[in-house]
Amino acid sequence: MPLYCSGLATRVPHVLVNGRIINNHLISHRVGTLSFSHRHNSSSKHSLVSLSKFNQSCLCCCSSSSIMEDQTKLDSTPSESEKYSKEVEVAVRAVQMACALCQRVQGNSISKTDGQVQSKDDNSPVTVADWSVQATVSWLLSESFGSKNVSIVAEEDIQNLCKADAAGLLATVSNAVNECLAEAPRFGLKGPNISLGTSEVLEAISRCNSTGGPTGRFWTLDPVDGTLGFVRGDQYAVALALIEDGQVVLGVLGCPNYPMRKEWLSYHHRYHRIISKLTPPTSESWDKGCVIYARRGSGEALMQPLLHVNKKLVWPNSVRPVRVSSIDNPSLATFCEPVEKANSSHSFTAGVAHSMGLRK
Repeated sequence: MPLYCSGLATRVPHVLVNGRIINNHLISHRVGTLSFSHRHNSSSKHSLVSLSKFNQSCLCCCSSSSIMEDQTKLDSTPSESEKYSKEVEVAVRAVQMACALCQRVQGNSISKTDGQVQSKDDNSPVTVADWSVQATVSWLLSESFGSKNVSIVAEEDIQNLCKADAAGLLATVSNAVNECLAEAPRFGLKGPNISLGTSEVLEAISRCNSTGGPTGRFWTLDPVDGTLGFVRGDQYAVALALIEDGQVVLGVLGCPNYPMRKEWLSYHHRYHRIISKLTPPTSESWDKGCVIYARRGSGEALMQPLLHVNKKLVWPNSVRPVRVSSIDNPSLATFCEPVEKANSSHSFTAGVAHSMGLRK
């Protein structure tokens, strides 16, 4: 699921050359693309981040009469550092909440099935977490920006939840949504004054019915990207992005089971569940889960840990930059492939790894 950050523009003050004023020096930087090696309904053994650089381009034009006009435009236009800043904060906080919801649902469903995993018309799985995250994020975005200003393309509908025999499933989804929204103040967002009813939960889910398109502004949401990984108790992601006129302007990936510390990738996160019961989480322990995000024009991709239980999210929440690995020897690099055999040929990737001398 890609995150894009590009088009960083910096205006340089005018300079004097041979008695003439050279104005409007605009330096444009194409910063790059952050990619997560994650395929739908699958889970990678290790997730990669890559940041590709593009050549800088410089556009200059000469004009002495437009200095004041340009300055007026600059004064009335939000700076690059301010653009989409509210959207980024709300999106990251919402995804933080969604990850906490997923962790609770996954933890409760590891040892029991009780109908929490359903099949859609295409036989792909959908869980309580899928519906609950979609309802939660939909409600939070509408509350933050106004329902009339929010258009969302999302994956789930309410068909299965509206069946006559789905009352128990719908109640479970509603309880998960309300439990999550009750914690909104801890994440710096406003929650509902009273718990949402089942009809309001269904409305929040079905509100995500935008068809998208090359024009306009809309959000895209995959509530649980990698449902099979989620059901298996493994890796998955909550993916949220904002698109304007066909361009991704911000993207957020919530990875509830992906550790902040690289060293812990050698251990399955089930091991962490055992350790966490013996030693309460601290700043020195394994930070289980992270949120990775980027904003168009910022020139950077960032990562912050998931919020610990009973803690308050203080922005920017111990954020750190995401950088490409410094390893340049292929034999030392980490090679990734989908866990699900249906999504790739494991024998082929094994051959590629062998031919390149990859060991990890």
